[in-house]
Amino acid sequence: VSVFILAGLLVHCVFLVSIFDIYFSSPLVHGMTPQQTPLPPPAKRLVLFVADGLRADSLYELNSNNTPRAPYLRGILENNGSWGISHTRVPTESRPGHVALIAGFYEDVSAVAKGWKENPVEFDSVFNESKYTWSWGSPDILPMFAKGATGDHVYTFCYAAESEDFGAQDAAKLDMWVFDHVKSFFNSSRSNQTLFSALNEEKVVLFLHLLGIDTNGHAHRPNSREYKENIKKVDKGVKEIASMIDNFYGNDGKTAFILTSDHGMTDWGSHGAGHPSETLTPLIVWGAGVNYPQKVTSQFFEDNFLKEWKLENLKRLDVNQADIAPLMASLIGVPFPLNSVGTLPLEYLNNSAHFKAESMFTNAVQILEQFKVKMSQKKETTLSFLFTPFKPLSDSEQINFLKKTRLYIQQQKYDEAVSLCKTLINLALEGLSYYHTYDRLFLGLSIAMGFVGWTTYVILVIIKTHTNLTKTVQTNNKESTVLFYSFAFVGMIIAFFLLIQTCPWTYYVYCLLPVPVWYAVVRELPVIQDLATNLMSLHIGQSIGFLLVCTLGIEILVFSFFYRSALTIGLLVFAGWPVITQLWVQAKTTALVWTLLCVLLAIFPLMPVVGREPNITLMHPCSLILLNMRYLYIFVVPEETRVEQSQMDIFVSSLSMLSIALSTYVVSSTHDSLKNKQGLPVLNQIISWMTLVSSSVLPLLSPTFLFQRLFSILLSLMSTYLLLSTGYEALFPLVLSGLMFVWINMEQEALQHYGLSFKPKLAVFNFTYATDITQFRQLHLDDIRRSFFFVFFIVTAFFGTGNIASVNSFDPASVYCFLTVFSPFMMGGLLVLKVVIPFVLVSCAFEAVQVTTQLSSKSLFLIVLVISDIMALHFFFLVKDYGSWLDIGTSISHYVLVMSLTIFMMLMNGLAQLLTTKRLEFPRRTKHHST
Repeated sequence: VSVFILAGLLVHCVFLVSIFDIYFSSPLVHGMTPQQTPLPPPAKRLVLFVADGLRADSLYELNSNNTPRAPYLRGILENNGSWGISHTRVPTESRPGHVALIAGFYEDVSAVAKGWKENPVEFDSVFNESKYTWSWGSPDILPMFAKGATGDHVYTFCYAAESEDFGAQDAAKLDMWVFDHVKSFFNSSRSNQTLFSALNEEKVVLFLHLLGIDTNGHAHRPNSREYKENIKKVDKGVKEIASMIDNFYGNDGKTAFILTSDHGMTDWGSHGAGHPSETLTPLIVWGAGVNYPQKVTSQFFEDNFLKEWKLENLKRLDVNQADIAPLMASLIGVPFPLNSVGTLPLEYLNNSAHFKAESMFTNAVQILEQFKVKMSQKKETTLSFLFTPFKPLSDSEQINFLKKTRLYIQQQKYDEAVSLCKTLINLALEGLSYYHTYDRLFLGLSIAMGFVGWTTYVILVIIKTHTNLTKTVQTNNKESTVLFYSFAFVGMIIAFFLLIQTCPWTYYVYCLLPVPVWYAVVRELPVIQDLATNLMSLHIGQSIGFLLVCTLGIEILVFSFFYRSALTIGLLVFAGWPVITQLWVQAKTTALVWTLLCVLLAIFPLMPVVGREPNITLMHPCSLILLNMRYLYIFVVPEETRVEQSQMDIFVSSLSMLSIALSTYVVSSTHDSLKNKQGLPVLNQIISWMTLVSSSVLPLLSPTFLFQRLFSILLSLMSTYLLLSTGYEALFPLVLSGLMFVWINMEQEALQHYGLSFKPKLAVFNFTYATDITQFRQLHLDDIRRSFFFVFFIVTAFFGTGNIASVNSFDPASVYCFLTVFSPFMMGGLLVLKVVIPFVLVSCAFEAVQVTTQLSSKSLFLIVLVISDIMALHFFFLVKDYGSWLDIGTSISHYVLVMSLTIFMMLMNGLAQLLTTKRLEFPRRTKHHST
């Protein structure tokens, strides 16, 4: 059994990791030669302002009195420069956004494992190509560009990481720090000849990273006064810096300015997904080489922003975020970043048609260089007779494009040259994608074969070891040997095929995995034959009906990943289960409570996603119910079956109650303190962390009697959950656990209803003794329903209060009782814990169901594994690499989630056994004498 579980964990880890290799491998290639426009650039220096977390609408829209929110920047776009919207891509996080802006490519998701702070891969950037770059701002962003730069010409000035505090009085001070330090830097250069000379060089970049808006958005939401005031302060700061720099250089007209943002933010103060409020960021460009505002009579965009912002008569020039990198390179005349996939937005340039054509040609050659390197790499690792080139850009086509474009430029047919360059860029990008996804189908089929094989094998193991459907058949040793060598031979052929193509080691894992899995399946051929015989003897109508019900159940689960309301439908069907099966006849009260709790739980998936509308007052009724839990226990459990509690048990119970009361106080107190901008009180922080630690120990001190242990687990985990709650979700685990208690009772009634077992007294049922049972019963058809209930409740625990497949469902305010200083891993860990708590409650209830229905925990768990694997297979085929970035990101996150769920359930099974069966005993001083 241990070997089987270990193999299962290993197989599922491979399935999970495979998706990153297939869909999220790094797109970067190395070995290209730098490409630079041969004509002199319009600007000597560039100033880049990145207002982190600034939404396009927040900057461009007018105040209620029709005055601009950012007067200086509004004046620039109306009189001096060009403007538009920069469209970012998922994930809308700070690091990928800055990489797209400064390096010109969209980073792969592997960077999330490093908290978007470290370089997962080496890459080139505008900073690296510059003569000198000076940057000021956050320690999370600046070091990654200095670290990746060659030579010692990128300088960073950062404030302390502790300054990024969501609970601080005013996060705008982060931006004030940047503006003040830039001013003092320029002032000090007047008395430092070396610095003064360096600042007067060409190809200089000044980067100001302004984090205040993002921090205020997280802490107070983008519609808050703090967020809007921060925009005003940034506007004033940009005006002062631009004026100071122009004066420093004697108004030489050789400075270009760009203001933009790395990502936006949702109304509830989060980002990471693909909502328009997160992906639409402002772009304002002015100064040397930049076009003046272009007046238009009409322009068409799908959104209605122009009218709202009263900018209908000024030409809006939208770009993709990666297009800003080639724009910066063109303005100051540095080589385009080697890995850039951006297209130069020519409409922003105020220069000759010749310059524009040459710049576009440089852009096209730079992207074509990447295509050529990618193609040669793929050609080297593929057998010549199997290699299928990208036909639209064959060697002859490439030469033809380049010759034709160069001829057009010589003939001064600049518009034709630009048009041809744009076609070449699009084809090169298509070709890059083609070679990047070259092995996708082949790897996908290998994983799918492994998936189907594993699921089939688990079904056969269930039938063979936990049912009476098959006879014991003596295996033929000769046949087994032949079978083994046949599969070994197939494995050797696959390995040889991969070896001569010099494939990465991960390819061996994905392609060889189906071999042992299908060998295990084929070995069970007698079981398959027995199963087929048994199925043939069944009534066809019943078999089809059973399959339809199973399919419908799994489809509802899959559907719930996209639409939370599907869970409501499922729970309402569950509410009618006692009526459908006539269970209500023998247990009217239990059936009625079951129906009421199912209906109550069905409300949660219909409510808004957690965090969007915080409401601390909703937590108080939850605390009151929890504090009266002891009386509820007395009410639920009859006196004659109640277990006598020792002094130690009463003490542990009192501690749990105290932690609930303290948690309620800490949440209210912290909320008030942050509202008054007084920061997170140290005492509250200490209590929060102590509660978190104690919640994992307190259940192990309680008695192992079924209801007492489950009540203890609920109270201990709820004290932590309350600290991580911001609104109605505090009631969710309470209703869920209430349903779990009733579920345990209902399963007893179902067991008696089908005549499978006696009905034990649950109040005196002890988890410790339950594990000693050696005679477990065989599986019954109703056990599939039990397993399905468990998977459904697990999915409900995940999606009941929000779609956690979307990054922006997480509200940073949930962790403010523990910390307010930005720390991605710590905050992420606490948010994961919040998701896991309802999961643990369901797992412990399922453990109770297993032991009280006299089933081996392994048998029911194997059915759960089959259900979750069928769901995972659905999502594997639903993964797509086309459509909007939101669709792509969502499809992959669903697969990752359901795979994590399967691995998690294996681990949770063990955790639930630990929480229910183990007890920490304190050494006793008193001596007991036997009579």
